[in-house]
Amino acid sequence: MIRPLAGLLVLIVVVVGLGATIVPRFLDRLYYRGPPTDHFDGARFVNPDRDSPAPTLPGGRAGFFWRQLTGSDGRPRWPAQVAVTPARPAARVDGDRMVVTWIGHATVLIQTQGLNILTDPIYAERAGPLGFGPRRVAAPGVRLVDLPRIDLILVSHDHYDHLDLAALGALWRRDHPAIVTSLGNDSVIGQAGARALGLDWGGSATIDATGLHDTSRDPRCDPDGWCPGDRARVFVTRNHHWGSRWFSDRNRALWSSFVVRLPRGGNLFFAGDTGFGDGLWPGEAAAYGPIRFAMIPIGAFRFQPGQMASGSHIGPAEAALIHQRLGAARSLPIHWGTFRLSYEGYDTPPRMLAAAMRCSGGDGFAAQPIGVPFEVPVYAPPARGTPMTAPEMMRCLDTPAVRALR
Repeated sequence: MIRPLAGLLVLIVVVVGLGATIVPRFLDRLYYRGPPTDHFDGARFVNPDRDSPAPTLPGGRAGFFWRQLTGSDGRPRWPAQVAVTPARPAARVDGDRMVVTWIGHATVLIQTQGLNILTDPIYAERAGPLGFGPRRVAAPGVRLVDLPRIDLILVSHDHYDHLDLAALGALWRRDHPAIVTSLGNDSVIGQAGARALGLDWGGSATIDATGLHDTSRDPRCDPDGWCPGDRARVFVTRNHHWGSRWFSDRNRALWSSFVVRLPRGGNLFFAGDTGFGDGLWPGEAAAYGPIRFAMIPIGAFRFQPGQMASGSHIGPAEAALIHQRLGAARSLPIHWGTFRLSYEGYDTPPRMLAAAMRCSGGDGFAAQPIGVPFEVPVYAPPARGTPMTAPEMMRCLDTPAVRALR
């Protein structure tokens, strides 16, 4: 009974995919119009360093969908459900204290200096369109109804495991938060009835007593510093990825990372979803000032046995290098343990990250459980460890213990 049903589901996916190819005008979406730049050709966005190759999918795309639906791909087993005790955060955290709660995947609640900041809020049961896509194995670490009033939401790009229209719509109706994203994603978010500010890389926005304002070209503001009356200033920064909501709208909206400058204690950095690319973009983010707390992805990096990164997704090895190049005092590994998006084992990313951190000799970057709040001290210069290139890190990790991780 299960195999015929799985076959029917695969057939549906294939038919939908063929329809998207045959009738692209119907399914394509123009999320953004603007002049060409080094990362926009007038129609679609690109990575200006070097474009990421698509992940290698053994058996091709059709085989990938079949194995996703049937579980017949030889991947390590994941738990069907992970026990999570949801937190009930305080309404506000004042002063220089910073309390962070990992809600799951790339969704993180940061509370500090009277601000509640939320990244890529996803509460959907499945990460995909039309009820398809991987099912979450871990419930959200804070229930949607238990979230405190949200002041600022950062949305990194338009993939379904990062841009959840239902959650954004609910938060907009309840709190009317400031929402900052990159070009084109504001159009997608508008489908939920929410209003977002879409900015290019290098753009900035400020939150003051009157709300959210685009300060990218505001003459009153320092280019990389403060604007009058700031509670926080958000800088939209480069990373290395791609975007799509459907089959034929690839790269119609831009992907990004973010730096949030706060009045005291050091900056926040949210990497979004990213590959390593040229490896220079962490330094560009660090140029805005010391980073007290960073959120860096470590999962969905393996699409065939032994793979350490996939071009558009960093693995733990490259994540450790990004933590080092940011000069972050404390980093949280995200983008693992919630949705099964690739072939590594459930706990392979944090175990491999621990090995990578031993290679670099740094500290301050280790896994935290979902739904357990933790405090982040004000910025203090971290132990920088040994500067490494990506090939040097890969050679350091080439050990029997790491090779045994699936």
